Amino acid sequence: MEKTASYSGMCKSFLIFLVLSVPASTVALSFGFYAATCPAAELMVRNTVRSASSVDPTVPGKLLRLLFHDCFVEGCDGSVLVEGNGTERSDPANKSLGGFEVIDSAKRTLEIFCPGTVSCADIVVLAARDAVEFTGGPSVQVPTGRRDGKISAVSNVRPNIVDTSFSVDQMMNLFSSKGLSADDLVILSGAHTIGTAHCSAFSDRFRRNPNGQLTLIDASLDGAYADELMQRCPAGAATTATVENDPATAFVFDNQYYRNILSHKGLFQSDSVLISDGRTRAQVESFAKDQIGFFENWAQSFLKLSSIGVKNGEEGEIRLSCSTINV
Repeated sequence: MEKTASYSGMCKSFLIFLVLSVPASTVALSFGFYAATCPAAELMVRNTVRSASSVDPTVPGKLLRLLFHDCFVEGCDGSVLVEGNGTERSDPANKSLGGFEVIDSAKRTLEIFCPGTVSCADIVVLAARDAVEFTGGPSVQVPTGRRDGKISAVSNVRPNIVDTSFSVDQMMNLFSSKGLSADDLVILSGAHTIGTAHCSAFSDRFRRNPNGQLTLIDASLDGAYADELMQRCPAGAATTATVENDPATAFVFDNQYYRNILSHKGLFQSDSVLISDGRTRAQVESFAKDQIGFFENWAQSFLKLSSIGVKNGEEGEIRLSCSTINV
């Protein structure tokens, strides 16, 4: 794989620099929060993400997914990073998460130059922001100043994350509980334009026949694409087997995701249902035709996502290690 060449091309894509107003609920955040205490903080995170992504092109997708799993549970407070029995990270739904080593690497660097200053929660947001930009997506200016949560409980995970088998109603209800709209649902689902998924994440679209072979049971999935997925993920496939979320431009953040859905090539059932519901189909069709429009909307929805449940003051802390709550 020509990693260097592909990443060079991605970085030449549209860049949208936006300074967006911060929602009233997140007044503790501000642009340039570390300007005085750690002026190179964002650059250090950016360089760490760039280095890791140049070696492994799956890193950006992992970092973006990590943000979703962090912010939807307990808010954007780095609680998904905490290791140990009974933590969010120990839930089976989070076992397939990746990118932790990138966050830890950035944190170690920051602790050398700015000890006890930059939160792991901010690193997760900045890393996800940079991951999108490095894969060709929009560059979004985000406010910082989040503090790390002191609670990470496995019991909080399942009620707060989207399952790939969810209906539009189920997704809308969950998004609404986080202060996100139906439009945000369609826009943020565009994150599936990069990243990979384990076979188990879409296995409910197939059934094993008496001969031990898989057959397609989800009529909303393109037949040829289904055959490809069954070849990549046959019955009895290794639990580590993965496929790209986007079969066309796997490592480029673009609007291909929406084109895939309209072609019945959405990897997850939760992708496919977006065109079977009148409340979401029109926006899918719009973004499939208009990448700039998608990028502009992504920037706004990303800001909302990264501002969910932000903690400040005594609600949180600045962890010395992202995987451990301070003693």
